Amino acid sequence: MAQRKTRGKSQLPGSFDPKRFLAKVGSGRSVARFVPGKSIFAQGDPADAVFYIQEGRVKLTVVSRQGKEAVIAILGAGDFFGEGCLAGQQTRMASAAAMSQCSIMRLEKAALIRVLRQEPAFSETFLMHVLSRNIRFEEDLVDQLFNSSEKRLARVLLLLANFGKAGEPQTVIPKISQETLAEIIGTTRSRVSFFMNRFRKMGFIDYNGGLEVHSSLLNVVLHD
Repeated sequence: MAQRKTRGKSQLPGSFDPKRFLAKVGSGRSVARFVPGKSIFAQGDPADAVFYIQEGRVKLTVVSRQGKEAVIAILGAGDFFGEGCLAGQQTRMASAAAMSQCSIMRLEKAALIRVLRQEPAFSETFLMHVLSRNIRFEEDLVDQLFNSSEKRLARVLLLLANFGKAGEPQTVIPKISQETLAEIIGTTRSRVSFFMNRFRKMGFIDYNGGLEVHSSLLNVVLHD
């Protein structure tokens, strides 16, 4: 006896592809490409859309009233950013700029709210993104408060190489300056240079046409 097909069956966990789904979203969606260093939005701009990274890496930075700049996040393909507008944020609290060649989708606030209401699978994926980002920010705060700058640098390099995430680590990470690393971990470029040289001498990293991060760098993070 033939098996009856069930209409409206929900997708299995992990089977939802947000990139493919977003490509089908109609009005209120646009895609743009950005070269390294190109601004996507600036601190203080109107917050009226959410962005989705299709390809490349994006840096989020905040500048204080005294002019001091801090890198608060480095995001990659599959990440959303600018979602504060959904919670009533009127202006951008940070600036976003491309770190590499990027393909980024812009989703107008009204369009995204409509999709979140109509598509449960997408809503679940977006919620998981928001929760994961919140956990990451909490971990970053604990790291900043309690760990040495050497441990913070090691953790950032491991995160950039995707250690601890699903799938195989990306051991050779995209080009990133020591100035940017210093801004992320809250120290000076000279300290970053000192620690990077130490990591290289100990075999934790290599420079082979790019920065190669080895899993042995975990020893720095785990060492008390």
